[in-house]
Amino acid sequence: MRVLITSSRMPFALGMVRKLAAEGHAVYAADDHSLSPGSHSKYLAGHFVYPSPRRDTAGFLAELERIVREHEIDVIVPAFEETFYISTQIERLSRFTKVFASPFSVLARLHDKGAFERLVARLGLPIPETVLVTSHDELREAAGRLGSYFARAAFSRGGICCLTNTGPLAGWLDMDEVHPTPASPWLVQPFVEGETVCTYSTAHGGRVSSHLMYRIPRQRKHSTGIQFEAIDAAESLKLIEPIVAELGYTGQISFDFLVTDDGLTFVECNPRATDGLLLMPQEELAAGLLAPRAETFVLEPGARVQLDLAVLADGFADHLARLPESIGDLAQVRDAGSGWHDPLPTLYSALAVCHSAGQSFREHIGQVVVMVGDMNWDGEPIDGMSQDDATLLTGLRPQPGGSS
Repeated sequence: MRVLITSSRMPFALGMVRKLAAEGHAVYAADDHSLSPGSHSKYLAGHFVYPSPRRDTAGFLAELERIVREHEIDVIVPAFEETFYISTQIERLSRFTKVFASPFSVLARLHDKGAFERLVARLGLPIPETVLVTSHDELREAAGRLGSYFARAAFSRGGICCLTNTGPLAGWLDMDEVHPTPASPWLVQPFVEGETVCTYSTAHGGRVSSHLMYRIPRQRKHSTGIQFEAIDAAESLKLIEPIVAELGYTGQISFDFLVTDDGLTFVECNPRATDGLLLMPQEELAAGLLAPRAETFVLEPGARVQLDLAVLADGFADHLARLPESIGDLAQVRDAGSGWHDPLPTLYSALAVCHSAGQSFREHIGQVVVMVGDMNWDGEPIDGMSQDDATLLTGLRPQPGGSS
């Protein structure tokens, strides 16, 4: 099968490239960054650079269509939030290839944290009380009423820009810096004690084809995971299956949970791939991505993987405080690239980090924003989206100032 993986800069996109190629598929990669590591793997049949999905949506989609037609691509597998832009034109692209993603109307309900909370609550699944706020005054009122609270934008990712007065992220963001609006609301929840765990799954037509759950022993600045360990996934599978079935979901999907005394409780959904993909065995990943299957593959606990460059960088943070731990992890935990003998992506990873660091310094914006800001989606209308999708986007949110 001829597979095109988009947003090839992501570490898990490189994982897809290698694993699908090892299973005998012709794999192509694409991104709007020429330095994207996954576009320089020796396992590729070809690679492409397209316009920014966010800044030039029409150009992005036109180039994607050209690529799939000229290279007879059988399936597009989006890796990150470019999937939202692709999903607005899924019928158009499906005339030439299969798109392993759901329509925009489905993805938007999962990515909007307020809409996701309402869906989970309606299905009778566990999730903390959630208050939607659309002004600074509403934010202060909700936080004061809850006491210990945790707040974040309705459209956000990766533990970035979280506001809380409890736990390791307390004080990282000042409340006076946060200004919710009706167009960019925030969610406020009571702070729930418990370890955050995550899942990664593939699904076809409302059925989960492969599934795993993992904990994150190491994070970069309490937000981005850099080390991952598979844990028992049985309970989480039972919790996500009703959501996947309700939406008839197709594509990659990931959930964050908190482990509480009463079991797992939902935090949020990322309707796309995450680093948990790196734990999936290559045969099962290929089967889960590319074809429906009669039974769900569930990964057994125990596997561990990490991003060595990120672990090394983390070791030099905080005045070398974590360097001994990092050295130990580098010696004991398998790197995501271990055994592939594919050196160029490592070189391009370093070049990409240097490029984004320089851009971050010059433009005075966060490095994470630089790294994904050209392809993320934060709830704004998308150029060329249908009137039905635009209407859905407007109607996703309830009246502000109360429980969502």
